[in-house]
Amino acid sequence: MRELRKDPVVGRWVIISSERADRPMDFTRSAVAPDGDGCPFCAGREQETPHEILALGRETGAPNTPGWTVRVVPNKFPALQIEGDLDRHGEGMFDKMNGIGAHEVVIETPDHHARWWDFDPAHLAQVLAAYRERMLDLALDSRFKYILVFKNHGGDAGATLEHPHTQIIATPIIPKRVREELQGAADHYQRKERCVYCDIIRQEMESGTRVVRATDDFVALEPFAPRFPYETWILPRRHASSFEQGSRELLEPLAEMLLWVSKGLHRVLDDPPFNLVLHTAPAGDPFLLHYHWHIEIMPKVTKAAGFEWGSGFYINFVPPEEAAERLRKVMEAD
Repeated sequence: MRELRKDPVVGRWVIISSERADRPMDFTRSAVAPDGDGCPFCAGREQETPHEILALGRETGAPNTPGWTVRVVPNKFPALQIEGDLDRHGEGMFDKMNGIGAHEVVIETPDHHARWWDFDPAHLAQVLAAYRERMLDLALDSRFKYILVFKNHGGDAGATLEHPHTQIIATPIIPKRVREELQGAADHYQRKERCVYCDIIRQEMESGTRVVRATDDFVALEPFAPRFPYETWILPRRHASSFEQGSRELLEPLAEMLLWVSKGLHRVLDDPPFNLVLHTAPAGDPFLLHYHWHIEIMPKVTKAAGFEWGSGFYINFVPPEEAAERLRKVMEAD
C-alpha cells in the first residue's frame, strides 16, 4: 500500500509505504560482504537492479551492462509509485491521495568503497549532471510539484546500502518543510525587495567569521542558527532559484566546492555519517525572485531526542563560528 495522508492539525503530509519494509539493510545485517560482494549497485551486477534510466560514461555496450561511471535506476523499493492517478479524496475529515510519485537512485560510482572526498571534480560533476538531467525530466510530469535530491551517508544517517548513492524523490505536493522555507523567503522579499539568501551571502562575506570557503561562483558557510554541529550550506553567489535550470558550466565548480567541504568534514569529524539535501524551487515554478537554491549538509554527530521532537528547538553544542574556523584550519594544508 502506498498512500499520502495529511495531518489535519499542522498540514504535514505523510507517506504510508509498507513495501519499504522489504528493503535490504546491509548496515544492520550481513546482506553484503565487507568487500562489496553481493552489492546490487556494483559493476557487473546491473541485472540485479531495475532497468537503468540513465547511464553516463559507457561508450560501448548495451544498457544495463558494465562500463558506466554514473548510473540512475528506479528504486527497487520505492516510497512512491510512478503509475496511476492521484485520486485526491477524503475519509471523513481526513485528506489523502494515492502514493504517486517517482523514486530513483543515482549510483555515483562503480567502486563500492569510494567516498565523495575520493572523487575527482570531473567525476563528481558527472554525478551532479545526472541529478540535473533527471530533475529536468521529472519536472515534465505535471503530477509532480517538487523534486527532492538527498544523500544519506552512513547507517546513522539512514543509509541502508553502503555503496555510494543518492536518491531522488518526486512528490505530488510541495513538502511542508519546503513550503515554510519558500514562505519565509517570500516574506523577506515582500518587506525588502531582496532575496534573503542573497542578503545572507552579502553579510557573511563581509564578516567572514562563518564563511568556510568562497570562490567566484559559490560560498560554503556555517549558518547563523545551525540545527546541528558543523551543518554547512553551499550557495551560488549569483541569484538563482533552480539548480536544474542552471548552467552546466557551473557543475564542476560546484563539484570542487563539495569535494573541499566533504574533505574538511571528513578530517574534522573522521568520516561522519551525514545527510545532504538539495533545496531548489518547485518543479512548476523554477524562476523565483525571492528564492535561492542551495545545498545543506548535516553531519550526524548528535541525535534528536525528546526535547527536540517535543519543542521543535535544536540544541547545538558547536557554535558555527568555531565550526567554520576548524574547517578552514584543517584544510589550510591544501
